Amino acid sequence: MADESRNDEVLLARQDAVATVTLPRPALTTAVKVALREALSEVARDEGVRAVVLTGTGKAFCVGQDLAEHVEALRAGPAAAFATIDEHYNPIVTTLATMPKPVIAAINGTCVGAGLGFALACDVRVTAETARFGTAFTGIGLTCDSGLSATLARAVGTARAAELILLGSPFTAAQAAEWGIAGRVVPAAEVAATAAGLAAALAAGPTLAYAEAKRALAAAFPLEDVLRREGEAQTRLGGSEDHRNAVDAFLAKEKPVFTGR
Repeated sequence: MADESRNDEVLLARQDAVATVTLPRPALTTAVKVALREALSEVARDEGVRAVVLTGTGKAFCVGQDLAEHVEALRAGPAAAFATIDEHYNPIVTTLATMPKPVIAAINGTCVGAGLGFALACDVRVTAETARFGTAFTGIGLTCDSGLSATLARAVGTARAAELILLGSPFTAAQAAEWGIAGRVVPAAEVAATAAGLAAALAAGPTLAYAEAKRALAAAFPLEDVLRREGEAQTRLGGSEDHRNAVDAFLAKEKPVFTGR
């Protein structure tokens, strides 16, 4: 197994025909997003890689955007702050969803916001029974990004997706499994091994058939349009008082007050 570092932000390991991409920290800074985009692009192009695992470290899979960094970006204006959607989030999700090989999300822990979007862009999910999920976006005055507005509805149905997005309430791995999100739920200590075994089995399978199956599934799912609409909406909301005040409240560990402005 050869480990490669992407600016210490993303770890890439290969074992035979399986590549494992690991996020060593839970929040998505610009450096992490760049490194993740590049690592996924690399394994997508690598014909020697026939299955990919995306996972996190410790108690978190991915908790989404680093809000402290986001506050700094907002000072330059919403357009600058939300340029990350086109530059980072959309390419990451598109690569996960469209690379011509199976991608497994090994959800080792907390999975919220863009992290949930990343997990749902993967083909298969192996989930720790202790993992917690949430959409999180409306809690800071935003709508979804990372394709979540469509992938969540596809996974759980539009009625439940609306409730999960609008209320933003956290939910458990057991609920995620019942609703069609979590896939295989296993003890936390078994997530890595279960995902590795599944990835090895897929890597030994009919890769061309898997690629065509992914294309067929994607044909009824206009991901490019979804990502564009999400990005436009996020930029509009980024200029709202509600968003700015909610981010400040979150960082101060206070409850936000929304005024609709």
